Amino acid sequence: MTFLADTNIFLEILLDQEKRAVCEKFLQENIGRISLSDFSFHSIGVILFRGKKESIFEAFTSDIIPLTSVLSLPADLLSRTVQARQEFDFDFDDAYQYCLAEHYGLKIVTMDKDFSRLESSRVLFL
Repeated sequence: MTFLADTNIFLEILLDQEKRAVCEKFLQENIGRISLSDFSFHSIGVILFRGKKESIFEAFTSDIIPLTSVLSLPADLLSRTVQARQEFDFDFDDAYQYCLAEHYGLKIVTMDKDFSRLESSRVLFL
């Protein structure tokens, strides 16, 4: 099984939040089977830069990025995000993650309850 780790999985670790240990354990146990969306990568950058945590972003890019695949949704599938929004009432970032996971055949790993609208076989909640 290969996974698409949602933005919140990485932020939980990077910002030293409550579920950090659970997220770290998941990542360590699944090295080589984890992907990250380009949207998540950029969102993490925006959040860390806003918080003046550039050194954490730099560590993230050198420690985590080499162990994951950073994926983009092909341009011809971007309109699928609108369908995902209508079908699951997702906001844009969730629709993008969903479509990316669907396209690449990945299981979404998240703490975002909005993904509870999906079949349990398509999502893993930490």
